[in-house]
Amino acid sequence: MQPAEKRLTARVYDSGFADAHDTYNGMGAASDGKIYYVLSSEKHDVAAVMCSLDPATGQVKRLGDLTEACGEKDARAIAQGKSHVTFVESNGKLYFATHLGFYSIIDDMEKPGVPPPGFQPYRGGHLLAYDMASGKFESLTIVPNREGILTMNMDPRRGRIYGLTWPTGRFFRYDLAARELKDLGGFFERGENGKGATYRTICRSLAVDPEDGSVYFTTGEGAIHRYRYDRDGVETVAGDDMKKDYFGLYDPTSAGHMAYNWRQVIWYAAEKRVYGVHGNSGYLFRFDPRAERVELLQRITSLPSQRSGMYDQFSYGYLGFTLGPNGRTLHYLTGGPVYVDGKRVRGKDSTGKGESKGEENLHLITYDIPTTRYTDHGAIFFGNGDRPAYVNSIAVGKDGTVYTLSRVKRGGRTVTDLIGVKPEAPLY
Repeated sequence: MQPAEKRLTARVYDSGFADAHDTYNGMGAASDGKIYYVLSSEKHDVAAVMCSLDPATGQVKRLGDLTEACGEKDARAIAQGKSHVTFVESNGKLYFATHLGFYSIIDDMEKPGVPPPGFQPYRGGHLLAYDMASGKFESLTIVPNREGILTMNMDPRRGRIYGLTWPTGRFFRYDLAARELKDLGGFFERGENGKGATYRTICRSLAVDPEDGSVYFTTGEGAIHRYRYDRDGVETVAGDDMKKDYFGLYDPTSAGHMAYNWRQVIWYAAEKRVYGVHGNSGYLFRFDPRAERVELLQRITSLPSQRSGMYDQFSYGYLGFTLGPNGRTLHYLTGGPVYVDGKRVRGKDSTGKGESKGEENLHLITYDIPTTRYTDHGAIFFGNGDRPAYVNSIAVGKDGTVYTLSRVKRGGRTVTDLIGVKPEAPLY
């Protein structure tokens, strides 16, 4: 018989967006104490909306429609249906990017949606800035070739924004002062628009080294690429890579997994190193950019997952991985097996796209870097006993409350909305 799990109860917020669909990243905790987030849309004519929560009052405020923020309100083009990136704050502004949410499913894979009659194709992802004081949006630039922006990070010190596009995986940088966008090339064959030998899953997370301005990302083969600020170009890290036996065995040309890409990474200033998680295996690792060495630490998955030996239930692994407000404790929202009458409920063995393989058992994990203390705070439930699902975002409030975006049942429908959960034991 499986040991009884600790349970946490999540609070559900109502953002008033009936078309809200699954959101990946798309949120952050800001210096004003508020939680900012984007609720996505999968419809061709409904844009994603940006909202904020004031934890002190519990008030949710809708801040804007992303298609309007991009200046495309009357364009009759495929909507700006997503933000697929984490927010970066600099000088009172939140910087983020837009992505498309309307897809066509071809060979069990998501492809850019074919526009219905009377609509233009998706115009391309925008880099946006939101001024927290004035509440105004500014569109900085649009990426070429009608691609969305899959991941983004920023070097505030040097005024540079970096990103990868979808579906082909072009790496770009944008200079705020010069207002200059530069395409630095493709590193993923034909990316997620390819087929067979030309298919590659695109990296979902960029690590910025604030010391020298370098930016790091991976490929499905396990290579670690480094953008050199001093050279304004990209090179491959020679000393090490992400192709580790402990991560598993992958064919980078097949869909439905991240292969040897890292899933989510953060910069840990105290050690001047990158900490990250490999999606499918759930291994925590650190990467020392100066020594060019990747070191595996331990599986940071839930205790039930560790006992069962399962891969993550979400096919790509979970994105909800970040540092808490103390700057040293990692927070991770990850899955685990579900048992009914003592027997594990099995899901799909494989899938061709990023999705859950079956019912999810969401857990909150923390890992304190200096002490290496791992804690599974328990399984997360709603008050009615339902479980959160499709959770791939995270933001941690100043009081340690963990916020994310989850599917919830409301009015006979399933929508995505903001939820919050606070561990019973103090974290810091």
